[in-house]
Amino acid sequence: MPFNSLDELRIACLDLPAGDAAAAAAVAARQNNLTKPQGSLGRLETLTGWLGRWQGRAMPRLDRVKVIVFAGSHGVTAQGVSAFPAEVTAQMVANFAHGGAAINQLAKSAGAELEIVALEVERPTGDFTQTVAMDGADFLAAVSTGYDAVDKDLDLLCLGEMGIGNTTTAAAIAHALFGGEPGDWVGRGTGVDDAGLNRKADAIARAMALHKAALGDPLAIAAALGGRELAAMFGAALAARRLGVPVLLDGFVSTAAVAPLFALNASGLDHAVAGHCSAEAAHRRLLGELKLVPLLDLGMRLGEGSGACLAVNVLRGALACHAGMATFAEAAVSEK
Repeated sequence: MPFNSLDELRIACLDLPAGDAAAAAAVAARQNNLTKPQGSLGRLETLTGWLGRWQGRAMPRLDRVKVIVFAGSHGVTAQGVSAFPAEVTAQMVANFAHGGAAINQLAKSAGAELEIVALEVERPTGDFTQTVAMDGADFLAAVSTGYDAVDKDLDLLCLGEMGIGNTTTAAAIAHALFGGEPGDWVGRGTGVDDAGLNRKADAIARAMALHKAALGDPLAIAAALGGRELAAMFGAALAARRLGVPVLLDGFVSTAAVAPLFALNASGLDHAVAGHCSAEAAHRRLLGELKLVPLLDLGMRLGEGSGACLAVNVLRGALACHAGMATFAEAAVSEK
């Protein structure tokens, strides 16, 4: 297991590589010599530089793109926070395996590999209104599972999840890290009614009172309030940073999962880009707290890595322009 203690994990989060500045500079230099006004491709230009920095390549590539969907079960579903029953998590894992979910189709269309990692879906986390969601050993095991799931030869990693109840978990983490009122962070999730929204906010308020001792420590928050799939996404994001793999985040849950890394280290998510802004109510607010600007805003709220996977196509377009366009000299086009 990569991490045997919270202190060991904390040290890893604080000591992070800064990326390859020379590669990023080389990308920018080429962009400035392509047959277009400088900056006219907007974020497509900066995205290519971002890929170059974290891949360590003057000519980035997207030959091996992978979507990992982590799945976990949540004890807080006992509080009536989801419109769907808890057993849907395991049923959807089976659906992923048979190729029947949206992410199966989107991964194919994006030219991405898809891996499903189920984290003891038959054993829910503790109901965080009554106890910790995970003790230290359980949390570290989930983080380590996510860390080990990242291959060092990936060119890009997309993070996704499945877990009935996990928008409540994500809202609890966001509230614990960034404050406000519980109601500021809850949303419809799987489609709860107004009473369901109130139950979600009440569950979070009770959790805050129960876990006051954890509130100053982002790792303790992730353990006390989180889920195994969120802990695994945290571990995967950390591994990607240390291995030089850029990351596309999906929606509210995956963003909340990695938020403790930002809370521990203000540069902790520099290797990550938000693939989209979810229709889940608090996602835009959370992206603002993390200083992330989403690539897409399509009113999606499915999870599964779906929005991140769609954003792969934006990166492919950016890279196609960077690699395929002629320079002014090559095209014999006059510069300004």
